[in-house]
Amino acid sequence: MSTPFPFTAVVGMDDLRLALLLNAVSPAVGGVLVRGEKGTAKSTAVRALSALLPEVPVVAGCRFSCDPGAPDPRCPDGPHETAPGASRPARMVELPVGASEDRLVGALDIERALSEGVKAFEPGLLADAHRGVLYVDEVNLLHDHLVDLLLDAAAMGASYVEREGVSVRHAARFLLVGTMNPEEGELRPQLLDRFGLTVEVAASREPEQRVEVVRRRLAYDDEPAGFAARWAEEETALRDRIVAARALLPEVGLGDAALLQIAATCAAFEVDGMRADIVMARTATALAAWAGRTDVLAEDVRQAALLALPHRRRRNPFDAPGLDEDKLDDTLEEFKGEDGDGGDDDPGPDGAGGGGGIPPQPGPEGSEGPEGTDTPPESGAGTDDTPVEPEPQGQPRRAGSGEQSAVRAAEPFRTKALSVPGLGEGAAGRRSRARTEHGRTTGSRRPGGALTKLHLAATVQAAAPHQRARGRSGPGLVVRRDDLRQATREGREGNLVLFVVDASGSMAARRRMSAVKGAVLSLLLDAYQRRDKVGLITFRGKEAELALPPTSSVDTAAARLESLPTGGRTPLAAGLLKAHDVLRVERLRDPARRPLLLVVTDGRATGARTAGGADPVALAARAARLHASEGTASVVVDCESGPVRLGLAASLAAELEGTAITLDELRADSIAGLVRDVQRDVQQDRAHNGRPRRAA
Repeated sequence: MSTPFPFTAVVGMDDLRLALLLNAVSPAVGGVLVRGEKGTAKSTAVRALSALLPEVPVVAGCRFSCDPGAPDPRCPDGPHETAPGASRPARMVELPVGASEDRLVGALDIERALSEGVKAFEPGLLADAHRGVLYVDEVNLLHDHLVDLLLDAAAMGASYVEREGVSVRHAARFLLVGTMNPEEGELRPQLLDRFGLTVEVAASREPEQRVEVVRRRLAYDDEPAGFAARWAEEETALRDRIVAARALLPEVGLGDAALLQIAATCAAFEVDGMRADIVMARTATALAAWAGRTDVLAEDVRQAALLALPHRRRRNPFDAPGLDEDKLDDTLEEFKGEDGDGGDDDPGPDGAGGGGGIPPQPGPEGSEGPEGTDTPPESGAGTDDTPVEPEPQGQPRRAGSGEQSAVRAAEPFRTKALSVPGLGEGAAGRRSRARTEHGRTTGSRRPGGALTKLHLAATVQAAAPHQRARGRSGPGLVVRRDDLRQATREGREGNLVLFVVDASGSMAARRRMSAVKGAVLSLLLDAYQRRDKVGLITFRGKEAELALPPTSSVDTAAARLESLPTGGRTPLAAGLLKAHDVLRVERLRDPARRPLLLVVTDGRATGARTAGGADPVALAARAARLHASEGTASVVVDCESGPVRLGLAASLAAELEGTAITLDELRADSIAGLVRDVQRDVQQDRAHNGRPRRAA
């Protein structure tokens, strides 16, 4: 077994280390989500925590880590009333992003269950992580069906494996720790809320601290065991402090004043539900125990808010996490107790805030400071958090370019469902029909590998004709491997949604670009909810630009869209050809993921004729037919407005062999709104005339 990097040797990242240590003191806090750019030692710090966790008492020989003091009465390895106890180190179980469902929850031998009537169960990672830590690196890339299983286990504290009426249940209570790079996409809100705390990490910009990071990493890589031995004393001291804080935790009192501050803070930041209040209370209590105190102070509540609330106050995936610390301080001051918050008292040996008594390290401090200090204050309710740089009055960005400053996007709305026709086999998602491991059963087939979803009726039908030849004598069905049938299922897949956005001067006319950006933002939000990858191409002036290569991070696409300027000619053909190049590369990278091309334009094409005499409109039509010849599903969002319409976007959609839809038709509530308007008119006519008005 390799020697882990010592926890006390991690440089900086005070908030991350404090959050992990608080969970070691009080597992009821609920885990940690670590957000940060690549290469910031997120995984190193999390893995280093395992060596500090106290040992766990278990029933000897139990594969499900039952507590000898309170064994699970429904444990598959039970009963354990007279089983001897033992102790083992706490486990940190890693869940790979590409793990199968059977690897996570365990595998049930269906063949033995049918033929022998026994529950032959092989435990999965949830059983291994019971009473320990379940660590998911790149948790935002975890497949939806695995996320659903994690949510169920976290909510119920148990894992259920059911196959065609045969079920096994075991306890699964674990500390969930995940790391993620926000550039690769965000988490589903349900899973995001399951993490008790969240921290943002970034590489230090201080040269001295970066030097110390490199020095320690090189020393560890050269001699891991020797490097760990040099930090053994600090590791032992920190482990002893965790044990002492755990022992002190039941004695910590959470007074009414602190509870009022917690409730007022959660209400002030408009977080959903009550989980935030509970997590803040547990975190503040753990902070007091970590500082060696039995009273919760205002600084404990403040630090708990900075760790527990940033990921819960996001109203949509485009909001940046973080808290307005001035607003937090004002709220705590307003609701402090009559006798004050006790902030001038001695907070304990190492204080309750900041690093929370992390063992000192040589070299410069270089701390990034409290969570949320790098994020801008919250804007008013219902506004976009992304700032837009004001354009100097009367000064064009480039002389003679015709370029106009970026405009803010209009308010996003719920869009109608757009999908790729046919039946795919791509990654699980929520957009287009696909053959998947999860969904409604549509048929059966012989399993190509391990059996994952049994089609019971087809299996019985295959085995029935051979029962006499196989010498069946009892009630059980004699089933052979060749009889088993895999259920084929149909669900939904995620697609690659490639946006091709017209940013030319014609789109800027009559302030249409704000509405266009609002529509694209709405489609991006829809892509986030349907678990798509997205890419963004813009075209204006003389060329097209790949503003964002295909990614799962829709908030990055939204940021690029927000800063998009407009102006110049309309090189429509260049935009379509750039999209063709991007899709060609993506088909090689991920051939199973089907693309959906979304062209947002008024259909105009301008520019100089080519040397062969082809005009811009003909070039755009030729590029569109290139997409059509490869069967790319496409939708043209027609942005043309005004009393006189040329219908160019519809012509472009015909060349693409796709669909044209106007901005108004894009709204999911457009038809419902029309119905409501008609019903309102009828009701008004009845109120005035006693009978409805005839339709014209």
